[in-house]
Amino acid sequence: MKILNNRISVSTKGNEDFLNITQQLNSIFTESGLDNGIVTLFVSGSTAGITTFEYEPGLIQDLKEFYDKIAPSNVHYHHDETWGDANGFSHVRAAFTGPSMVIPFEKGRLLLGTWQQVVLLEFDNRPRKRDIIVQLMGE
Repeated sequence: MKILNNRISVSTKGNEDFLNITQQLNSIFTESGLDNGIVTLFVSGSTAGITTFEYEPGLIQDLKEFYDKIAPSNVHYHHDETWGDANGFSHVRAAFTGPSMVIPFEKGRLLLGTWQQVVLLEFDNRPRKRDIIVQLMGE
């Protein structure tokens, strides 16, 4: 079994910048030459998350409205008292979403659904440079 490490680096615009990273992931996967195994993705930082969904404008708007409901940006968060950076909502949203995911691959193909894309969700209240760690394990 081989273990290969790589990174996807992106710059975000700040809160609610949802970036489809499927193409970059597919490029890394194709270059790996692996046929069967798993790929793990992990975003470094506590104010961003990784997930999958059908990356289309309607669903992107639905998700933005969802996050605004569960962790609004215009309410008090105790975290803001600690650092004064007014991004408590960002941490709550990221913790809810999670920083990582695992995708299996088989016969040289990531086992994503037809309309399923891998998406970085930026929640911080300012632009950020994000590194997504991509680790492939397989043969």
